[in-house]
Amino acid sequence: MIMGLDQLAPGRSGRVVRVTAAEAVRRRLAEMGVIRGTHVRVERVAPFGDPMEIRVRGYRLSLRMDEARMVTVEAR
Repeated sequence: MIMGLDQLAPGRSGRVVRVTAAEAVRRRLAEMGVIRGTHVRVERVAPFGDPMEIRVRGYRLSLRMDEARMVTVEAR
């Protein structure tokens, strides 16, 4: 199932299919390891929904929901 990273529930994981963001945001996400083919897992979401914490390449990363919306994943 293909969806935005922001739609994955805590505990769910997926593989990054596409990052559709402005060049600066796409570059920053790539520097943090969020690139096509990378496995990501949603660890938790803040009580009001922003930010969300994901596990990528062995470390935890906090993303704002608007950034997570720009990352398309294939849920597992």
